[in-house]
Amino acid sequence: MPDHLALIYNPFSRKNLKNGPDYLQSIQALPNVLFYAPDTHAALQGVVEDLRTRSLSCIVVDGGDGTVGKVLSVLHASGWPPEEWPPVAVIPSGNTNLIAADVGYGKRGAEALRCLQTELRSGQAMRKVKQRHPLVVLRTGYEGAAVLGFFGGMGAFGRGISIAHQPAVLKRYAHDMAVIATFVMTVMQLLLPRQRDGWLAGAAARLTYDGKASSVDNHFMVLCTALNTLPYGVWPFWRAGGAPCNGMHYLDVAAYPPSLMRAVWTLLRGKAPEWLRRSSAYQSGAVQTLQMQTNESFVLDGEILEPGDKTDFTIQAGPPVSFLYA
Repeated sequence: MPDHLALIYNPFSRKNLKNGPDYLQSIQALPNVLFYAPDTHAALQGVVEDLRTRSLSCIVVDGGDGTVGKVLSVLHASGWPPEEWPPVAVIPSGNTNLIAADVGYGKRGAEALRCLQTELRSGQAMRKVKQRHPLVVLRTGYEGAAVLGFFGGMGAFGRGISIAHQPAVLKRYAHDMAVIATFVMTVMQLLLPRQRDGWLAGAAARLTYDGKASSVDNHFMVLCTALNTLPYGVWPFWRAGGAPCNGMHYLDVAAYPPSLMRAVWTLLRGKAPEWLRRSSAYQSGAVQTLQMQTNESFVLDGEILEPGDKTDFTIQAGPPVSFLYA
């Protein structure tokens, strides 16, 4: 197999901002590597159009979750048939790297590209492939602008993301500590009497899972993911982490959920005991399509998506994408 790679490099990703000129020079000096650093959506569209005219063994995305989602979104909108997409290798360089934790290549820089080329030439690379079906988010009023990603949610999750985006968190903490700081600040909100009720009351939304309407009207939190594992052993879904799934995993927590702190502690450790599974306030499973009518925003890979005119979201499992991993 040829070793021709296309590298889509996000110069604004957290780790890439720290790279010196030697880092880029070592990459650009490699043979059979097409280097792109698009800094606008239009530029990324131009990159994808150029890639369609070339014979490639792999598309390498050097960035975080947002960068991977943007690349897949443009690929999806380009009309390039998904079954013809080259495999993707993710180099973790972003503020959040949940995707890379599940299907990432692991190595960075010129070392990663040299390893990829060696494995492609020998045929080893195609023996290490993970397929995932990214979430495709459609919004009424935003026709033709599907957004692809891998981890999304609303309710308390969206509020937590808003906290994480505060300058006090972004500027003060590195990624891992920012996650911890966000969790601590969220828990503090739940412990404060003046804030607690507003959080627990949840968000109003009518949800339908594969055509079956949820009996819950107000949701403390809704999560869904196309990934099969998350970092640190966290897995807040009933389906076992690592188990194959061609759709999406979801967790739906009703407003004012009982034993919330106990449930949070349990799910953060990747466990779902019988008492939690029996509770009607906590629902989880795997589906192909989630439809949502709400005035609330939906957060996908850290990006806040506002509802359209008719406040309808359709979240569905997208086409399979092959990821090469180290």
